[in-house]
Order: sequence, then C-alpha cells, then structure tokens
Amino acid sequence: MKKSLLLFLLIYKSVLFSQTVLNSYPIDLNKYDEKNQILNVENTTTHDVFAFVVNSKNLTILKYNSALFLKDEFTLSRQNIADKDLIGYSFSEDGNPTLYWSVKDFSTILVIKYYLENKTYKILSFKYPSSQEYVVGAFQKNNLFYLISKEISKPALTSYTFTNGTVEERIFDFSEFTFQNRKTQSLTFSQILAENPIEKIESDEYSPLDKSTKKSKMYIMNNHLILTFDHNPKETQIFDLNLENHEIIEKKIPQSVTQSAKRLSNSFFYNNKIYQINATQEELLLDIKDYNSGETLKTFKVSQNDTIRFKSSPLLMQRDIEKPRELKKTSKFLQRLSNTDIGLSVFKSNENTLITLGGIPRMEQIMYAVNDGFNSWDYTQTFHNETVFFESTLNQNNEFVNLIQQPLALDNINYFLDHNRKATLPSIIKFKNYYILGYYDTSKKQYLMRKFTDGFIPEEPRNPIIDKAAFSKSFPVENP
Repeated sequence: MKKSLLLFLLIYKSVLFSQTVLNSYPIDLNKYDEKNQILNVENTTTHDVFAFVVNSKNLTILKYNSALFLKDEFTLSRQNIADKDLIGYSFSEDGNPTLYWSVKDFSTILVIKYYLENKTYKILSFKYPSSQEYVVGAFQKNNLFYLISKEISKPALTSYTFTNGTVEERIFDFSEFTFQNRKTQSLTFSQILAENPIEKIESDEYSPLDKSTKKSKMYIMNNHLILTFDHNPKETQIFDLNLENHEIIEKKIPQSVTQSAKRLSNSFFYNNKIYQINATQEELLLDIKDYNSGETLKTFKVSQNDTIRFKSSPLLMQRDIEKPRELKKTSKFLQRLSNTDIGLSVFKSNENTLITLGGIPRMEQIMYAVNDGFNSWDYTQTFHNETVFFESTLNQNNEFVNLIQQPLALDNINYFLDHNRKATLPSIIKFKNYYILGYYDTSKKQYLMRKFTDGFIPEEPRNPIIDKAAFSKSFPVENP
C-alpha cells in the first residue's frame, strides 16, 4: 500500500507538510550517539501519553495528559543502564511507567519503575535463561509487557508477562502437534521456526508485504496469542495460545483447491477473520473465512484470461528502487507473482477494509561448475525478482468497492520522514482517531510530536492544490 500511494504523494508534495505539530520539547541529543532512542506510548487506562527519550548519558521521561499538554518531566542519569537498551514498557495501577532494559542477548533484563511524583525509581533484575531459550518476540498489551521465547532443545514456547514488579511464566508445549511442509513431509516445531522465524504483526498498524509474506506470523488478541503457519500450501495451521491458562487450541483452515497442484499460498489474520491468498500461474483466489467457525464468508477467483475486478489499483511491478510499472494483463501479473514469496496485508480504514495482495522478491541460488582446463570453481548466483502487487477495498459486507484510495496516516508519516532527513528517531502510536509521530529534529534540537490523519489534507491558504478531483487521476506508471 505504501508503494502505490507514494506515487500520488511524490506529485503533491506540498499537501503533506501541513500536518499539525502538537508540541515540542527542547533537548540536545548527540547526532552520532548510538544509544539514542525515542519511544512514544499511551497509558491505555488513563490515556496519558509518554515519551521516553534516551541517549548515552540520560533518560528523559515526558508525561502528557490526554489533551497532550505536558504534565510532568523527569531527567536522570542512565549510569545504572549504560550497557543496556530500552526494549519495552508497562504501566502500574498508580499510572507510573516501568521500563525494561536489556543487553543484546537478553541474559540480563533490568526492570525499573519510575515515580514521577517524587522523582525516584526502583530497580529489579530478571535473569533470562538465554542459554536455554531465545527471544522470538516482545510486545505490549493492556499496559503489560510480554516476552515470547523458544526453548532451544524443546518444542515449546514460553511467555513471560511482566506486571507490578513480578514475572509470570507460562510454557506452551507443541510436542503433541504435527507439522508438514509443502511436500507433506513431517517437520518438527523447531524446524518450522528455524526455517521461517516468527514475524510479529501489530493489529493496529499497516503491515507491508515484506512482513506479511512471512510463513510464520504472531498476533496478539486480548489475552490470546495467535500463531499462523502457512508452510503447507494446502492449509493454514493456527494455534490459539491462552495467556491466562496455558491452553493451546489448534485449528486447520484449508486453502481453496486450484487446478494446478503447483501453487503458492499465505494468510493474514485480522479482526477474527482469516484472509487466504492462493495462486498459480493460471489463477488467483482470495478467501475470507470466519476464524471461529472456519466458514467461508467470501471468495474472489480470477483466471489468467480474466480481469481482476476486485482490485482498486493497477497491477503494479517494481524492480529494486525503479519506478513501478503497470501490468495490463492478469496473465503477466500471475506469471511474475509465481516467482515471488506471496502474501497479503489487511488493514481497517474508517468503514472499509484495505487489502494489499502481492509478492516480494524471492532469493534463488543456483550452483554451477566452471573448469578452464587447469582449475575448477563452484559458483553461486543469486537472482532478485520483481515485487508485484495490487490493492483491493472491501466494505462492511465484504463486497468489493471501487473507491479512489486516499493515503493512510501511516503513508503520510512515511512520506514526511522520507522528505525530512532532520527528523530522526521516529516513534509512532495510534491515539484516539489519529496517529502521533514523535521524533527528534536535529536542526532545532527538539523533540516534537506531530499529528497525522488519513486522507489528503484539507485546503489551506498555503496549499496550492485546490481541485481535489486531481487526486483521481491515473497512476503515473509506465507500461512494460
């Protein structure tokens, strides 16, 4: 989605620079300090917004109320955490933040609660068993901090939940479950994760194709961890991990049958639905299924000789950093798609559901020998294929709607960052009905918070774009 929308934004540059600056705070960060970090977060109970600004010398905590007025600040030396990086946060019932600091191998994690009312802090230490486990993901939910790790020698995942100075450990054993690859060969749980490491997907963020094309994905939903595996193209294997009672529930949702057995498939979990893509060189299928029942809610199918009528953008192809080109024929799109790692990404915008379908370059290696009569060599050649994709828009009834898609707030943020090189250390949160970008401005030596919304910016005196119909023009793409 970012790529295609960027085509509009490159033309209408001036539209985006008027996004609202919410506030600023003077602070001097050394531009080349490797310890520089900024983390913007919301206390989801009080709706206070915090900024944690870090360099090699100090930690500065800024607390804003729900109206985004600065309520408190706390700057202290980071002498106790000099060799550690900030990896997460949580909030206590009193509203004060706890930050989690770790060395690179996670062997030692310092849990530090900061009391803004009297400018003090309390340090606890957690010894992570790094010799027996490795971290596969970390996330925050409901003001809690979670670490998910894989036991090296066992088919198990461990969840660590940090709250109020305590750690709850839960082990999820996968030894009784079976796994298969695309050739229906048996694999162990450890082999699955070794070949396809888990990709963490944030439900309230747009996931680009380089994340959503991964075969192993992890989602957080209330007190449940959802794992989806798409190693076997015939089905999506799903595990629902209950973070409260250790229970694991397995589900297998079949992929639609294609005419050719040589196919590619993937899935995306969103809003209690499973979106499945299934493709060959001759056809493409998109299924929307209910997560709980497995019932098919909608199916879109197209062959190589058909027009893809459920798309809301051109069929696009891009090589490396070249300008995207439009593919006029479905057959050309499917042919190029068959040489990629395919996937789809789903994101809610207002009342509609936005879907990006496509594939990213697949790395292929070919071994061949050369003998010049005196010596011989073995060569490995790596080929980079094209990225191909298109977008679709569905309404609340899962019906295709042909709308001119406007930029998302996240597209606007990405464009702003691409064209403001002095905006560094970006941290993005969704707040109320918009997004906040927190960043450090190296020229102003300030921490700033800027508001971004979906769509094009309304008319302003300094905005040269008057006729909004201009945005409905065709994509400025080339035909191959």
